Amino acid sequence: MEFYFAIWLFALSTTITPGPNNIMIMASGVNFGVKQSIPHLLGVCFGFPPMIIVLGLGFNTILSTYPIIHEAVKMIGVLYLFYLAWLIAKSSPSSLDKTIAKPITFIKAALFQWLNPKAWVMAIGAISVYTSASSNFLMQILYIALVFLIAAFPCQCIWLLFGTKLKKYLKSDKHQQIFNKSMAALLVVSILPVLSSLVSVTTT
Repeated sequence: MEFYFAIWLFALSTTITPGPNNIMIMASGVNFGVKQSIPHLLGVCFGFPPMIIVLGLGFNTILSTYPIIHEAVKMIGVLYLFYLAWLIAKSSPSSLDKTIAKPITFIKAALFQWLNPKAWVMAIGAISVYTSASSNFLMQILYIALVFLIAAFPCQCIWLLFGTKLKKYLKSDKHQQIFNKSMAALLVVSILPVLSSLVSVTTT
């Protein structure tokens, strides 16, 4: 019983706290509104649980045996997040031509989880802490994936709605551009710890 309660607390606390997914969905809410951001939201919600299952069913063993693979994936993820931050910073205000900056699609949001450093930490942390060899391991992994799937919806919706509420106060193009640049800066700040760990690994 304690296991079930603990994993729910872990999933909710890690999913609701600021990170690349939440910052990006909030920025999408400001720039494109709820309707156009739904595919992005669904991609995040449905993209993370398969990652937990794949890691839990063996990929984690490969990463433990060949840690260079994990570091390479993290480096690719950091570079991609810098690219996304640049895209957000230069995004046109919603009153301008939206062919320049479009909402993230379901597929891109789902695949992005594999490049999201916070997602790796959450998945590996959940698997390592909240599974036990004395119980059915497969069922534990599936349960953890299900918990994160359910927890993702309210957490992502909160950030998306927060973004749409902010839109009311960002009526001018100048204010919206300031917001986009601020979100880009927050996204960069969110990946600095990962970048720092990568630098420490390469220098040791």
